[in-house]
Amino acid sequence: VQLQASGGGLVQTGASLRLSCVASERTGSSYGMGWFRQAPGKEREFVAAITWAGGNTYYADSVKGRFTISRESARNTVYLQMNTLKPEDTAVYYCASTRSMRTEVAVAYYDYWGQGTQVTVSS
Repeated sequence: VQLQASGGGLVQTGASLRLSCVASERTGSSYGMGWFRQAPGKEREFVAAITWAGGNTYYADSVKGRFTISRESARNTVYLQMNTLKPEDTAVYYCASTRSMRTEVAVAYYDYWGQGTQVTVSS
């Protein structure tokens, strides 16, 4: 599975961005998708996850109520709508694919990773 993430950029505090992640294939190889982020000097952290089948979602507490993950199965695409962005949201955002049928939060459960897209929120 190859993943292509896009949509990052430089925005001001309070702005919105929508990230996209297109998967090259899904059937049999991917049952769920997740977004993670990594700021300089920090470990990669979970942001949000969604299952392809039922659209079940799960969010990190730090983004709950501000970010929305969604999927467009016909296009093998997952989105991350980010609203009310804060400087602490600045990071490289990665999408990832998992064979698990649950909304996984641990990096270890994800099998394939995209290249990352930079999100910078200025104060």
